[in-house]
Amino acid sequence: MTTWLITGAATGLGRAISEEVLARGDSAIVTGPHTASLQDLAERYPSTAVVAELDVTRADQREAVLSTAERLGGIDVLVNNAAVDFVGAIEEQTDADIRSQFEVNLFGALALTRVVLPGMRARRRGTIVNISSMDGIASLPGNAIYSASKFALEGLTEALWQELEPIGLRALLVEPGSFRTGIEHRTHASGEAIEDYAATGGVFRGMLGALTPEVFPGDPARAAAVIYDTVASDDGAHWLVLGSDAHRRIQAKLDAFGAEFAAGRDRAESTDFPGSGPAVL
Repeated sequence: MTTWLITGAATGLGRAISEEVLARGDSAIVTGPHTASLQDLAERYPSTAVVAELDVTRADQREAVLSTAERLGGIDVLVNNAAVDFVGAIEEQTDADIRSQFEVNLFGALALTRVVLPGMRARRRGTIVNISSMDGIASLPGNAIYSASKFALEGLTEALWQELEPIGLRALLVEPGSFRTGIEHRTHASGEAIEDYAATGGVFRGMLGALTPEVFPGDPARAAAVIYDTVASDDGAHWLVLGSDAHRRIQAKLDAFGAEFAAGRDRAESTDFPGSGPAVL
């Protein structure tokens, strides 16, 4: 039986992944900083669901969850899903909100990954699933700090799978678009609005409070099923884009980057020492 550790499991995509994993017969340690809303999973799946309190920024709670996992035979799949998002232009957001997004979205995921990797290496099996976002590839005004934390998670994971695959482990990036996860209730504005940003970052800020689930095209249950199947298939996938909106936005970013990249070849090559030859990396 495969054992999953899922962060941010109380709501949204984390909850959907937890439901999918348990319904398929695997075991799961489902976690969140508050566990009351997770107790129904333990009641419905008493032999395979374990509820644990976990704020990913707290070292003591990370170690406690690891101890629980080791008693169950170790973690086969870690899903770093916990995240926070504050909306506002870069100049508007408070220092505390900026740091919070990096502490949870990047440093929390990194720390938990480092906690579980020794056990995965010892068993020579394991998958790290890092939940990024379409914002982790294509940023938008008003959501720059969240995007920056996800861009960093992307870079971390790209290097991670290159370190892990030679020893039989795996890492996967999931890049969802807009899913009906209740995110409209969990996203908040940061700092005081500045009028000069009304037409850019202020558009995002102005949408808060007016969003309804119907504006989000993605079905979290369908996403969870695709994530489960991708992990189970071990097909070597590195990037998993989910949602039609994510596919469109990322394609637009790749097209724009590709055009500028191709146009800049001569300029790039002009900065080398003459006759220096190819780089070693």
